[in-house]
Amino acid sequence: MPGRLIDYLDSIVARDPAPRTRWEVLLYPGLWAVGMHRVAHWLFEGRAYFLARFVNHLARFFTGIDIHPGARIGRHLFIDHGFTVIGETAEIGDNVTIYQCVTLGGTNPANGVGGKRHPTLEDGVIVGSGAQILGPITVGKRARVGANAVVTDDVPEGATMVGVKARSTLVTAETWAREFIPYGTPCKEGCREENEEARVATLEAEVASLKADIAALLAERAPAPRATRKRSGG
Repeated sequence: MPGRLIDYLDSIVARDPAPRTRWEVLLYPGLWAVGMHRVAHWLFEGRAYFLARFVNHLARFFTGIDIHPGARIGRHLFIDHGFTVIGETAEIGDNVTIYQCVTLGGTNPANGVGGKRHPTLEDGVIVGSGAQILGPITVGKRARVGANAVVTDDVPEGATMVGVKARSTLVTAETWAREFIPYGTPCKEGCREENEEARVATLEAEVASLKADIAALLAERAPAPRATRKRSGG
């Protein structure tokens, strides 16, 4: 047990430059929320639903993180800061990183019967702050979901999703990020499309051409200057 805890703390230190020691990580609300969820999930699996909910509410009160007791969570989940919501049928793999104000939300089945209605996050996924991942979709291994993105469709393995509604940047994680990217949001070359510079150059050339055409039209329509008459003396 101590060895597993140390491995967990080390995995958080590897993803967060803020803590100087493992002792600091022990104060992280995300660590306590995940730990209390383990207890709540054990109770939930044993059909002690009220007790599971009670532990869940205590965790939410003390950490600001709401993880339904039914959610399945793998090893080394790192929830950085609070105000995150994880639904009942959500499934989270190993070494997943979730930043603040994220929702792994569900869809309301038309037949009123509960089922798989929350997302599945596979191993190594990073979810940026404020992102909303909704419905029984799958976010593939090592995918990145950018800050404030809204994801409602399956995400391919290694893809980076940005925007509302979220779209892929078409740059796989292996191309520009070997291991970890904070907040799941690329901020430099990784976010650019390959032909972006060519498109900008084309647009600038078109604007310059239009300006020249407008100047020529204005010159044609300008009235000719009137000739001045000399007054003859009497």
